[in-house]
Amino acid sequence: MAAPAGSAGDGLAVLRGMYAAEARYLAAGGPGVADFAPLAPFFAPDVVLHQADGLPYGGTWRGHAGMERFFVAMSQAWESFEIGEQRFLVDGPDIAVLTQVRATARATGRVLEFPILQRVVVADGRITEVWPFYWDTAAIAQACADQG
Repeated sequence: MAAPAGSAGDGLAVLRGMYAAEARYLAAGGPGVADFAPLAPFFAPDVVLHQADGLPYGGTWRGHAGMERFFVAMSQAWESFEIGEQRFLVDGPDIAVLTQVRATARATGRVLEFPILQRVVVADGRITEVWPFYWDTAAIAQACADQG
């Protein structure tokens, strides 16, 4: 049975749909190659993504154009960024997502494995705000630092 409109199940469906679209986007070449359009419907036009300032792609990214620029910045930092196991906790419009990541830094070739805990807000069937929390932003910044 489908979840009623506006239910927690809708938010989880939106988030799972976005992750599937993101995987297709990256498989198609990602930033600068693939079209962002299949991802756009999952994000509100005024979406806000808050990344820790200490990250190579830190800062606040706003709107669809901001999300596109964020994906470019991520691809400049990471040669690969593999999503492993994910766990979801839904509480109304808020979804907590614990994701295991294995990533290879483009600048150094270092491979890191780390968790990301995200607070994602879904309203009216779209992601409106994302707050990712990394365990060790300094280790990520160091791994991604250009040594040349």
